[in-house]
Amino acid sequence: MTQAPYLKWLHEVELSDIPTVGGKNASLGEMIQNLGKLGVSVPGGFVVTVASYEAFIKHNDLGQKIRDIVAGLDTDDIENIRRTGLAVRTLIKNGKFPEEIWKGIMARYDELSRQHGQDATDVAVRSSATAEDLPDASFAGQQETYLNIRGHQDLISAVRNCFASLFTDRAIVYRESLGYDHFQVGLSVGVQKMVRSDVGSSGVAFSLDTESGFKDVVLINGSYGLGEMVVQGAVSPDEFIVFKPALAEGYSSIIEKKLGNKDRKMIYGVDPSKPVMTVPVERPMRHRFCISDEQALEIARNVTAIEKYYSDKKGHWCPMDVEWAVDGLSKKLFIVQARPETIHSRKATDRVVEYKVEHGTDDPKVIVNGIAIGDRVGAGNVRIMYGLDGRDGSTDGKDFQQGDVLVTDMTDPDWEPIMKKASAIITNKGGRTCHAAIVAREMGVPAIVGCGDATDKLETGMAITASCCEGDTGVVYQGIIPFKVEETLLANLPETRTPIMLNVASPDLAFKFSGLPNAGVGLAREEFIINNYIQVHPLALLQHKELGDTNLSGKISYLINGYEDEETFFVKRLSYGIARIAAAFHPNKVIVRFSDFKSNEYKNLLGGEHFEPDEENPMIGWRGASRYYSEAYKEAFGLECKAIRRVREKMGLKNVVVMIPFCRTVEELKKVGAVMKEYGLERGKEGLELFLMAEVPSNIILAEEFSRYIDGFSIGSNDLTQLTLGLDRDSALVSHIYDERNDAVKGMLRKLIETAKKTKTKVGICGQGPSDFPDFAQFLVELGIDSISVTPDSLLKTKRAISEVEKQMAGKRVKLA
Repeated sequence: MTQAPYLKWLHEVELSDIPTVGGKNASLGEMIQNLGKLGVSVPGGFVVTVASYEAFIKHNDLGQKIRDIVAGLDTDDIENIRRTGLAVRTLIKNGKFPEEIWKGIMARYDELSRQHGQDATDVAVRSSATAEDLPDASFAGQQETYLNIRGHQDLISAVRNCFASLFTDRAIVYRESLGYDHFQVGLSVGVQKMVRSDVGSSGVAFSLDTESGFKDVVLINGSYGLGEMVVQGAVSPDEFIVFKPALAEGYSSIIEKKLGNKDRKMIYGVDPSKPVMTVPVERPMRHRFCISDEQALEIARNVTAIEKYYSDKKGHWCPMDVEWAVDGLSKKLFIVQARPETIHSRKATDRVVEYKVEHGTDDPKVIVNGIAIGDRVGAGNVRIMYGLDGRDGSTDGKDFQQGDVLVTDMTDPDWEPIMKKASAIITNKGGRTCHAAIVAREMGVPAIVGCGDATDKLETGMAITASCCEGDTGVVYQGIIPFKVEETLLANLPETRTPIMLNVASPDLAFKFSGLPNAGVGLAREEFIINNYIQVHPLALLQHKELGDTNLSGKISYLINGYEDEETFFVKRLSYGIARIAAAFHPNKVIVRFSDFKSNEYKNLLGGEHFEPDEENPMIGWRGASRYYSEAYKEAFGLECKAIRRVREKMGLKNVVVMIPFCRTVEELKKVGAVMKEYGLERGKEGLELFLMAEVPSNIILAEEFSRYIDGFSIGSNDLTQLTLGLDRDSALVSHIYDERNDAVKGMLRKLIETAKKTKTKVGICGQGPSDFPDFAQFLVELGIDSISVTPDSLLKTKRAISEVEKQMAGKRVKLA
């Protein structure tokens, strides 16, 4: 039998070579051979094959010695795991290479250096295990990487250390838990030319949303310097989300952009014995994004090309986990790793599982917030840890109990045996793609990362609940809060002839909700986005410098970090919130209602007290359409129009429909239309549809006149009921009269739907009535309403109610026939 080669050039290997070069190296070679023509650049190098590893083990007679050591492993004993791993690694690190192998490594390295015009070029030395690409295991990240290695001696030492890293504590435990023979998993080593991201930027990208599994986006995390800081979770990175379908059509489809706290970076070391070092990032650079929008789009194009190639190759959807680096000298983008994503690609898609925290009557105390990883909830007693030995005064790893909540600055890969025991994981540092996040997803443990000061605000022994089920933000509550888990098989949901849409307020939850059966979004409220994404009164943003309020100006200056100016901040932040909802439900229609704050609500925004009047009854005061054409507010409404234009024209999300709320007269509607046109939004242009919130009795009485200037009505049953019955829906004294099923309200709805049918204008309803009251649903369906829009938590109940109504109606028609 022919001896397998000990060394290969990266461009000589491909996916079929996984048994001899490992998953990581096979993937790099595959990309070099096939994706270069698509613009994907991968640094070259060579592979020290599994045959070299096996020859090294045999040459040093280590096989039986390692088996004897591992035979005494107790995976429930942290101290035993540490002793076992250290003993095996020490054996390997003390071994010597067969002459043929060490001479071959040096010769290949010399050739690589010559190719780059250097005597001793800088290389990355990465482990690549043969089990990394198995469908039931994710071995990625369990072995070591060494950066900025130069010269023969350091290279040989790094390769030997990579061999030893096959037996890190976490890798040993992982293989034991899955029943893998330690000698059936081989190790090869990739020696790859470094990308000078130490003077540029680098990070990680996934070809899906890592929390919801939403397929149509690329999630990018990045920071300054070498990429290990992002992977380790040592920094809170910048985040970009790019919508793939619009990107493919040539749009600048960045639908989300968040500035991270990039306070440190890893660069080349100045001491030959320390090839890399960590240094602070200059303060002005922390407040800028580490890559430009165009670079983010280029990364997204690379990632989608890689995903498409691997999906075609495997014959099924294959989402990818990619590491990227931008060379600070050449400004060129390189892909330095790519592996199949292993969590959502194997997740069941035939069911909806929802976790819900049961707050009760009193809201529980929030102790700290961070980035939510997953959508689960965990509760237990806090255990603060900084290391496994307890020497720093934190809890010793041996004392960590099953069900404790792990709280730390950032996790170390060797902590995986501890993380398996945790009911939740909370870290000060890190982003969605850091080690803690990846391992938590894999284990199904809720994690909240990037909290900033969790180790200061939490104390060992404190009982807490970590909730990741409330959007992108993970929340740590004081005490043990009850929660429930609901699972629904989608196959058990009935079909309905009446389209059922969703009311979506939070962009953070849009990707998750898009997995529910739906016909689009019947109501996306701008108020939630302005409150949470922007937080400042729009006029305060535009005029704060003239107010002389230094405190307000200071807060605004802090909020707009990373944006060119105040107007750009408002327009982009609002556009990101809208775009995230529109992308989640694309190509279905997403009806976005222009802002409908009352004056007292606007006053609560930062700087609002400078611009808002004191009204006796804000509910029927200066709100909705009356603001948009007012000289006092028109400029602020113009910002909303610019945000909508940006979503539709720059990001390519033409499924966005706009809706005007609380419009009292036809004349008002025409005035608002004129202001929209002034700011570049025109009904019919680029397919833009305009809807009217039918919530004022005049909208019903003059429905035929209103319909000449719109494409659809959306019934706002809350305000319509209030104004038809002449009551204050916020008043407990008259709440017993409030009823959407009152004959007067139903008479209004009947008249509107009949008029809409006559004028061929679409008409839908967004409210809880149809899901709460089956007879109300029946009334609307019998009238032939075009759509019903409800909150996501009412969707399943509504589908069942509407289906039952439609069956009864069908039965009656059969009897009549």
